[in-house]
Amino acid sequence: MRNPFSSPLWSNNAFVRVWTAASISIFGSLITRIAPPLVAILTLDAGPIEVAVLRGMDLAVALIVGLVAGAWVDRLRRRPVLIWADLGRAALLLVIPVSFTLGTLALWQLLAVAALTAVLTTFFDAADNAYLPTIVERERLLEANSALAASGSVAEFAGFGISGILVQLLTGPITIVINAVTYLVSAVLLLTVRHVEAPPPPREDREPVLDEIRQGLRLVRHNPVLRAFAGAQMLMSMLWGIFGATWFLFAIDELGVGPALVGIVAGVGGASSFIGAIVANRSTRRWGIGPVAIAAMLLAALGNLFIPLAPAGLPLVAVGCLVAQQLIADSAITVYDVTETSVRQALVADRELGRVASTFQVLSAGAQLAATIGAGLLAEAIGLRATSLLAPLGGLLAGAVLYWSPVRNLIELPVTDHRSAAQMAVDAEHDQPVGA
Repeated sequence: MRNPFSSPLWSNNAFVRVWTAASISIFGSLITRIAPPLVAILTLDAGPIEVAVLRGMDLAVALIVGLVAGAWVDRLRRRPVLIWADLGRAALLLVIPVSFTLGTLALWQLLAVAALTAVLTTFFDAADNAYLPTIVERERLLEANSALAASGSVAEFAGFGISGILVQLLTGPITIVINAVTYLVSAVLLLTVRHVEAPPPPREDREPVLDEIRQGLRLVRHNPVLRAFAGAQMLMSMLWGIFGATWFLFAIDELGVGPALVGIVAGVGGASSFIGAIVANRSTRRWGIGPVAIAAMLLAALGNLFIPLAPAGLPLVAVGCLVAQQLIADSAITVYDVTETSVRQALVADRELGRVASTFQVLSAGAQLAATIGAGLLAEAIGLRATSLLAPLGGLLAGAVLYWSPVRNLIELPVTDHRSAAQMAVDAEHDQPVGA
């Protein structure tokens, strides 16, 4: 078997450091994903409404500032945005354990930290999507995104696996220190990247922010490939919105699955995502970008169909259905994410990547938030099992949107070198191999 680390991608010093920084940061984020809600519940006696607001902060912030973040990211060098976002998130998170130690932690502090951290994460995500094509040849974007998805899946599996233990041993506020440290390590690694970005457009060439936001929306709306992927992304987000609103309650209340077993089943999703990340690049080389993206959506729909089919009176069969959903749907969605992100990065010009990425993010967040609220209300009326039957429809409709678009005939990445002459000169001068 060919060693994947023998690929020229792994001799790209900038990518290796960015990949390492992302892997460490994701690991820390996943370890402490459950910590803030537990701090709110166990330490601050928060009720359902406060916890719901805390957990929905990411989606709300993405809707509010996402388009602005994308426009500003296209005006700036991306690496400094990534570094300052990491440093800012580390500083914000440290407020929680410090306040806890001093005995002054209050719910408003937790909500404020969550909101401000979400703002920085929105800027980080927009810059991250735009930065990768400046350090990796566009022909290798699929391979690079597959590698990032693979390490993220390993981080998900390991982070979720030990998060509960750490919270129990260290308490939620102290566990959050781990996440702050990973952000600091990520910032340090990004500081060591030698690849130099070309300067951003001069101030006199900039348009007003609102005009640039509208331009980003027009790019997605008028490009048939981007438009199809955006529509599919929204439908997939609705699928996950319905899934998120029903899965835990359905597994625990209707199937009688204990919290520990629910955690193990969720961990299977991380391992499944790793498989999806590994096969994404190979499958697209064999069958083409479009066919693989469509098949991934259909598989995601099939996987989510196992949830409402899980029988309440047969616990082993029920758990088997939940595991099947994780194995099929999570791996399929990872394959889709790798293909969609790679196409977007290959198709869009360098100084438009931030706005396009943020447009996708805002559309996705809006669809997921609406589906989550709608599924919660619907579950009260028709029950959890009937509501969960709607989730597979998101994948089926997304597959149909992609099939009846130019994506169906997309075999290879639509690679066009959109870099400016300045960026090409910088790349030729400053690219360094590992260890140089």
